[in-house]
Amino acid sequence: MHEHLRKLCAALELTETSRVEEWGRRAARALLDGRRLFACGNGGSAAEAQHLTAELTGRFEDEREPLSAIALHAETSSLTAVANDYGYRQVYARQLRAHARPGDLLVCLSTSGTSGNVVAAAKAAHELGVTCWSLTGPEPSVLESISDETVAVPADSTSTVQEVHLALVHVFCAAVDREVAARAVPSPREGARS
Repeated sequence: MHEHLRKLCAALELTETSRVEEWGRRAARALLDGRRLFACGNGGSAAEAQHLTAELTGRFEDEREPLSAIALHAETSSLTAVANDYGYRQVYARQLRAHARPGDLLVCLSTSGTSGNVVAAAKAAHELGVTCWSLTGPEPSVLESISDETVAVPADSTSTVQEVHLALVHVFCAAVDREVAARAVPSPREGARS
């Protein structure tokens, strides 16, 4: 087996995927109740944040209603205006302050766990009553210390961490789909009434 794939398999094996599944179930319940999910990252992590939000507003594998999910880097005019006026560190935090409400969700992706703008967003989430879940590289990290929950990928290669994060995005979305489907099926008691 190629060394890169061997490291990828080892990192996947050691990553807490069950926690990400639980996040997906909790996210589905929150989104179906009218909450919103925000996601942020830089570079490849920004691409994965947008991948996550696209799967939620479109669909993953199962047909379902669209769910509110916003990638904070994708609104380029807001991003560049905030960066120009307040500095790049505030590009996500300021947008979160504009759009998020208590009970909403923020998913942060950072291979280092130290990206200044992602850390600032996590701090803003805490102040706003927004639940913050983070996907990072190896522990410990600044982002882990200020997030509500973190899943850290134990790999020393940035590319391996990013690949595991993409797999975790799919685990999250599959769990969302299952929870949405489960909530759509009437309970036996509801069926008896109709």
